[in-house]
Amino acid sequence: MKRPIAEKFSASNEETVRLIDTYPLAWIVAGAGTEAKASLLPLRAVVADDGRITALMGHCARANEVVAALRANPAAVVLFLGPHGYISPSWMRDRTQAPTWNYASARFAVRITLVDDARALRDHLDDLVQAMEQKIGGRWSVADMGPRFESLAERIVAFRADVVSHHVKFKLGQDERDDVFDDILAALAAGDDRALLDLMTAFNRNRAGREGD
Repeated sequence: MKRPIAEKFSASNEETVRLIDTYPLAWIVAGAGTEAKASLLPLRAVVADDGRITALMGHCARANEVVAALRANPAAVVLFLGPHGYISPSWMRDRTQAPTWNYASARFAVRITLVDDARALRDHLDDLVQAMEQKIGGRWSVADMGPRFESLAERIVAFRADVVSHHVKFKLGQDERDDVFDDILAALAAGDDRALLDLMTAFNRNRAGREGD
């Protein structure tokens, strides 16, 4: 069954959490206008019992320019981008189609609290490293750093970004006719953009006529 038109680009809490888990590197933008500061940082989602993302946990160097900006004003925007790519009309049997761009994204308005606590920082880093190492099958842990960890930890600070509001958009072919959608998948399958292909396929698994695919 197709999603309602008004919700065709929306994503569930579970899909949003999966996006962040798979693509944790996000832009954090603090301040506004020409004074805005931005930094790419890996983040972990804090998920409530009902599946909502209530906060994002991260860390950065104390020397990072966003730290001073956040001390002055804790309001910030966090931007995640998952698989994305140009969709060419040349892939389609119907040459009257227009080009577009497919993507999965999430934007959070947050209020950030710097957590200047050694235990909280260690807990966050242990969680982040465990999540990242699982993806590559590694067994490395923060503990392997030994005494060196303490000297490096002095240079970074943890933070909690409490979610004020969010906007999630997964533009993955939901609005395409079935024949156009099939042409896009075929072209992606013939190329090397497996991440976008897999996400489009999974996200549209309940398209009319595709139940059980």
